[in-house]
Amino acid sequence: MEESGTPAQHGYWMPAEWEPHSNCWMGWPERPDNWRDAALHAQCVFAKVATAISNFEPVTVCASPTQWSNARNQLPPNVRVVEMSMNDSWFRDTGPTFVVRKSEPRTGAHVKSLAGIDWTFNSWGGVDDGCYKDWSLDILVARKILEIEKVPRFPHSMILEGGSIHVDGEGTCLTTEECLLNKNRNPHMSREQIEDELKQYLGVRKIIWLPRGLYGDDDTNGHIDNMCCFVKPGVVMLSWTDDESDPQYERSLEALSVLSSTTDANGRKLEVIKLHIPGPLFMTEEEAAGVIQDGEAKPREPGTRLAASYVNFYMANGGIITPQFGDEKWDNEAVRVLSRVFPDYEVIKIEGAREIVLAGGNIHCITQQQPALMKG
Repeated sequence: MEESGTPAQHGYWMPAEWEPHSNCWMGWPERPDNWRDAALHAQCVFAKVATAISNFEPVTVCASPTQWSNARNQLPPNVRVVEMSMNDSWFRDTGPTFVVRKSEPRTGAHVKSLAGIDWTFNSWGGVDDGCYKDWSLDILVARKILEIEKVPRFPHSMILEGGSIHVDGEGTCLTTEECLLNKNRNPHMSREQIEDELKQYLGVRKIIWLPRGLYGDDDTNGHIDNMCCFVKPGVVMLSWTDDESDPQYERSLEALSVLSSTTDANGRKLEVIKLHIPGPLFMTEEEAAGVIQDGEAKPREPGTRLAASYVNFYMANGGIITPQFGDEKWDNEAVRVLSRVFPDYEVIKIEGAREIVLAGGNIHCITQQQPALMKG
């Protein structure tokens, strides 16, 4: 069901991630030129993430025809596994951005309805700058999910990934200039034109632009979901380091300056909660050796700094699913901060999340929430 016009014209907006979900969508990793040892380790961690989320809300994992049985065997029975072809398993970026509206304008029915935005995907930068050269299957993922769910689809020609935007559900969107203004996405569009499209498709009124994302997040050109996120209206969580010699320090300070000097769409000054990054962490010789470097995907070199961030968590219905990187000090600190910020949520630690960041992202990047339809 393809819709004409824009979501905002139909009364839709993107809800905050803490609003109720009816489902969480994930892919299943397999490509050996991105996931080491043919994704053996990553699949175990994906299964941990899916299992953890399934204790709070329904989960659907999409797996390729050759991987369906493997995924089904590794996942608990309460996780739905569907067959879907894909180039890689980053459903935050290839899946749809779901939007909701409070009532059906023609009938006045007071039930939220659901639609999905199908952005254009170009592998985070196209043939020259992207992470792999063929994304012909990934570009269909959002449409397939919306078909499965029988949800109206708003197609958009603008290149955008879900990890590059974060909203408060009350009119404010966070993003980074490093990503959305990158010439490898929409070089024909100005900042103002991109803002207008975000307003028309996400139903937001104000865009807060951070200059850059996390240091080392070259795969995505600085996605916001590794750097900063809303945790409630008027409150954001920012990736931070106390080490002034770390290249991340300048980026965090820069972001803090922007966040401290602006307001949200409703005029509130933002409260900023700092969440210290781990490490720094670097890819080992052994880890890099496990990736088949055949020229089709971006090379994974030993010594590469990993774009590891605790801000890259998933907010389920009553659960915070957070990465753990094997850095005991900062792993524990992240759990402490998240437990304080989300007193009504259970914080679930995913050990071994390093396996996901080795391939360029983390828990938020591999998940996509589908809002629940609520009466009201």
